[in-house]
Amino acid sequence: MMKKTAISRREFIKNTSLGMAGTAVAADVIFAAQPAIVPTSAKPAILGGTPLHAKAWPDWPLWDPAKDEAQIIQVLRSGIWSRDKVVAEFEKKWAEMLGVKRCLATTNGTHALISGLKMLGIGAGDEVITTPYTFIATIDAIILCNAMPVFVDVDPETFQLDPQKIEAKITDRTKAIIPVHILGLPVDMERIMTIAKKHDLIVLEDACQAHLAEFDGKKTGAIGHAGCFSFQTSKNLPLGEGGALVSDDEEFMDRAFSFHNFGRPYGRMVGDVSGEYVMVGTKCRATEYQAAIGLAQMERLERQTEERNQNAVYLRTKIKDIPGILPYRLYNKVNRATYHLFPFRFKKEYFNDLSRKKFIQALRAEGIPCSSGYTPLNTMPYLKDALTSRVFKAVYPAAELDYKGYLERNRCPENDQLCEEAVWLPQNVLLGTKTELDDIAAAIEKIHISAADINQKI
Repeated sequence: MMKKTAISRREFIKNTSLGMAGTAVAADVIFAAQPAIVPTSAKPAILGGTPLHAKAWPDWPLWDPAKDEAQIIQVLRSGIWSRDKVVAEFEKKWAEMLGVKRCLATTNGTHALISGLKMLGIGAGDEVITTPYTFIATIDAIILCNAMPVFVDVDPETFQLDPQKIEAKITDRTKAIIPVHILGLPVDMERIMTIAKKHDLIVLEDACQAHLAEFDGKKTGAIGHAGCFSFQTSKNLPLGEGGALVSDDEEFMDRAFSFHNFGRPYGRMVGDVSGEYVMVGTKCRATEYQAAIGLAQMERLERQTEERNQNAVYLRTKIKDIPGILPYRLYNKVNRATYHLFPFRFKKEYFNDLSRKKFIQALRAEGIPCSSGYTPLNTMPYLKDALTSRVFKAVYPAAELDYKGYLERNRCPENDQLCEEAVWLPQNVLLGTKTELDDIAAAIEKIHISAADINQKI
C-alpha cells in the first residue's frame, strides 16, 4: 500500500480547503453524520462479494397517474396541441417560482440559449466567455449565433467557472458571459455581475441544471440579464424535452417571443412595426402537452428540491473524511443548490493508484449508480469545424481561426484535471432514504479499504 494511504483522515482534511467549505460546513455541523463503518473483511462486490445496495433507487422521472393525468388527457382530447393557454399557464407559474416578470417556453434548453443570445444582440464577430465544464449545448448555442466561444478555466473545488480568471480573457470583441450553474451548484454570481458591469458585458445565465437554486437570496436564472432552463427528462423539472427563457426585461422578452414564433410581431412590437413578419425568426414553440406535464411536475418540485438539499448535505458529511474523496464546495452566498448531480473528486493516490474507471466499476458493482461526467469541451474537433466554416472565415481574422493557436489560447488545465477526477451521482439517489445514502458512503469506504486487491485483480 502506498505511503499516502497511511495518513489519518483528520490530517487529510486539515491539509485540504474542503474543511472550510462555505455554507456546507454549517450544515455538516447540524447533521453531524458519523463516518461509514465497514468491516475490513467485507469483500467488494466487484471481486465477488455481496453488493451493499441491492434494491432499486427512486424512479425518474416520477409520474402519479391519479394526480398528474387529468390535465394532459384534457389537452390531448381538446385537439389544441400547439402553444395556447396551458403553455401560458406554465410560463406564468415558472416565472412566479423564480421571481421574474416573464418566461417564454421553448422546445428545449438549447433553443432557449440560442434565442437569448440572438435577442441580446450576440452575433458574428462577438466573443462570449463561458466554462469548458458544461454540456455541449452551451457552446453550440454560441457557435450557432456565429459568435466565438472563449473558455475560462474552472475552480475545481466548486466545479464552476472561476471568476478570478475572467478578466484576463476579455478583449474588445467580448460581448457576453454565460455562467453555467453546472450540476445545480450556483456560480459566484456576485463576482460575475461585478465584472460584467465593469466591462459593460451581457450576462446570460445557463441555469439548465439549476432549477430553484439560489444565490444571495435570488433564484439562479433571475440574476443576470436573462436566464435559460432545460426540462429534458433527466432534469429536476422533467417534461421529456422543453426549455425556458426568463427575464425582467419586457422589451427583450417581446422580441424573444416574436423570434420563437417565426418573427411575427408580439407585445410592444405590435403597432411599432407593420407586416406579418417583423424579424428573421424561427419556430421553437412549446406544446400544450409539454406544458401539462410540466405543471404536474411543478407541484412537487419545491419539496423534491428541499429533500435533495438535505440529503446532499447529509451524504457530504458521510464521505468528506474518506481520504481521496473531495466533495464539491459551495460559495459562501449560495442559499441553496439543487443537485441535478452530486459531484466529488476522486484522488487515486489515496486508493493505491486505483484508476477512476475501476473505482466507478467497483462503485456500480455495489449497486451505486455513478458516472465520470464531462470531458473537456475546449479541445474537441467540433471547434475546428466551426473555425473552418465559411461564416467564421468571412468574419474573423485568420490569426484567430488557427486551430492550434485557438487551442493554446483556450487551455484550461484545472478543467483537464477535474475531468480526470470527477465522479457524479445522479439526482434521483438524493430522493432516497438516509439508510440508502449510508450505503453510498459505506460502498466508497469498502472500496477504499480493498483498493489494493481491486487494483490487482481487475
